[in-house]
Parts: sequence; C-alpha cells; structure tokens
Amino acid sequence: MSRTAVSPMLVRLAAEKATGALLRDHGTLYLVDGRVVHAESPAAPGVDVLLTTGGRLPREGWDEAVDRAGAHRAVGRFLVDSGRLHDGELEICHLGAVFDAAFFALSPTSGPTRFRYGVGHWFGTVRPVSAEAVERETVRRRELLDAVWPYAAVDTAPVVPRPASPGQTVGARQRALLAAADGERTPAELARLLGRPAFHTLLDVRRLAAAGLVETPLAPGPEPEPAPPPSVLSALPVADPDIALLRRLRDALEAHL
Repeated sequence: MSRTAVSPMLVRLAAEKATGALLRDHGTLYLVDGRVVHAESPAAPGVDVLLTTGGRLPREGWDEAVDRAGAHRAVGRFLVDSGRLHDGELEICHLGAVFDAAFFALSPTSGPTRFRYGVGHWFGTVRPVSAEAVERETVRRRELLDAVWPYAAVDTAPVVPRPASPGQTVGARQRALLAAADGERTPAELARLLGRPAFHTLLDVRRLAAAGLVETPLAPGPEPEPAPPPSVLSALPVADPDIALLRRLRDALEAHL
C-alpha cells in the first residue's frame, strides 16, 4: 500500500470487515466484509455502458436482467445463468468497471466522507477485491497519468484535436477517439460515447496531448486584484469645463505663434 492511504476511512473499514457503502464526492464504493465488491462514479461509465455500448450485450438484455434480478442484488449472476455472458467475461468487465469508478471515487476531495452500514448494490457480488488492491491501483493510475503528461487540465476540458505533423500517426483506438472529439465533448463524455473505461480514455487523451494532437488548456491565472473603492474626491460631481474659456485660451496662444 502507498505510504499515505488514499482513503484512511477505507483502510479502517477494511480492517473492521465492514459491509456497506462508502460515499465520497466523486463516487461510491460498496464493501462486503471489508472487501470492495462494486464501485460507481458519475465520471466513469457503468457496467451497463461498457457491455451495451461496447456491443457485447443488447440493451434489452441488460434491462431484463435489472428488472428480473435487481431486487435480489443478483444482476451479474442472472447475466451468466441466462447465458448472456460467460463467467470470465462478466468478471473482467466488472473488475474493469470497479477499478475505473474507484479511481475517481477516491480522488482528492474536500467534502465529507460517509459510510452507510448494511447498504448493498443491486448488481450483486462478482469478485471481491481487497481495499489494499484498490488503493494500490488508484495510486498507480495517478502516477501513470502524470508520467505521460503532467497537466490535469486536459482531463475535464473539451477535447480539441490539433492537426498531425507530417508522418505522425496514432493507433486505431486513438484515431476513434479523435474522430469522436468535436471540440465540445470532455473525456468523460467520450468514454460514454465510445463505451470505454474513463481512465483509459484519460490516458489516451494525455498521450495525445503529449504528442501535440489535442489542445492543452491554459492553467487559470491569478485572480485579478479588486478595483480600489472610489475616493471621496472621485465621488464628487465634476463641473463641465468652460468651453468659451478654453477657446479664448487657444486663440491667445495662436496669436503669439
């Protein structure tokens, strides 16, 4: 584990073997006996998007699984038992979604962190992951992003493509990302559109930024100094100049030239 815990509360809950939901500003982790069994974040596509947009599962198949097994917290199990997914497929997709959402849920926050004991997720348990593994992977991903391109402004700004240099090429995955980037969609929106994990999309965007193929927004500058309050003199009414007097002064000066 890292020298400094990403979430001290998660470490404590793991030691307690707690069951419930850890709520943070950017997402929620679900624990059973101190191990992470599910995670979700507004910044990351859910398992449904990864499966349906990715083309592995028709949307109606997902909706049926939620309708029939959601109340029993067994959606994942239903997808396998009904023959819609193989065990290995479900496990790989679900683990990817868990680590993806956990990366954002465990991002630095200034808001409160809460834990609701006994709360479970309707998807159900697929393969529990230790809190230590989740924290370790979160730290690894942060370091990887910074090693590729240490400017986090690209993570939340609209992705704006730049022309490639002569002979410059990218892989198929990055080409698809650039084709979908319309100058308005953020990396999170592109991830949902393409049915890809959000972290992997961030990583591609940072690689493209490092290659000069997408714009890097400028860091916000310092706030401008507030204007000084008006002085008493400036608040006094100013009389209009005596136009006739100015004209006489001008005429006098011209007469001596």
